[in-house]
Amino acid sequence: MRNTLMTLVACGALLAGVAPAQASSEREVSQDSVQALKSVLASGHGVRFTETAIVSKGTKKLTERRREGAFEFNAPNGGVKALDVITTGGAHGTERGIGFNHEPGGTSYQSGGLIGKWLKDGKVWWKNSHQLYLWHTELLGYDEQLLNPTEPATVAALLKNGHRNGNSVTGVITFKQLGKAASAWFGHSTQGSWGLVGTKVSYTLTLTPTGSIGRVQSRYTLAGGLDELVGRTFSVDTHYQGWGEKVSVKPPNPRDTTTELCINGEVCHWRLPS
Repeated sequence: MRNTLMTLVACGALLAGVAPAQASSEREVSQDSVQALKSVLASGHGVRFTETAIVSKGTKKLTERRREGAFEFNAPNGGVKALDVITTGGAHGTERGIGFNHEPGGTSYQSGGLIGKWLKDGKVWWKNSHQLYLWHTELLGYDEQLLNPTEPATVAALLKNGHRNGNSVTGVITFKQLGKAASAWFGHSTQGSWGLVGTKVSYTLTLTPTGSIGRVQSRYTLAGGLDELVGRTFSVDTHYQGWGEKVSVKPPNPRDTTTELCINGEVCHWRLPS
């Protein structure tokens, strides 16, 4: 009996030490990953990524699109200063978007896709500079990755809300929590402006040996917003490479751009609302 009691006491002491040790380990992961990001935030540098985005309703897959591009860092605070992204798999063919964040304002350029069918003869890019900030959802699509690991506050929030298992961190975060994390990327997304604070995003982060984010997988279902999007589930899988490499996003040649669009080749002074 005495031996049994001693065994139970020893097990209790061991279990009591597990939770604090695990919490301490997860805090260290958070600090290491945020510090790894901050260490590469320099002007003229960024990260490259590839992405697969699937939109489904119930068990039916509606669309699957792929993206490949780069983010130029907003140094030294983090976030996206500029982007250059090519999207394939859409109903209107391959499209490319280039965008710039200003203080304040944003400017974007679009080529190919539906916009490409509305361009004036001889023009390759449509320019939209009438933005309060860079409207990246309109540039990339509703199926873009909403969790942006170029923002230290966002990375910290995702790690805080998640649990680590090996090199993976899995968790759930709400739109409201993303907003509180001061995520400019989420806050400037179309979904972030709809007030759907209770929407939950489940996610898995994959960490590299240096603590950087090598992969972000996210999934959420919209319960509000545009009627055609309600009830749809967005599953986005993004791989990041080359954290801190040189990235310099440049605007297209002005001679190839226009601020006007033509509908059916007739109305060539029509502009999208902005």
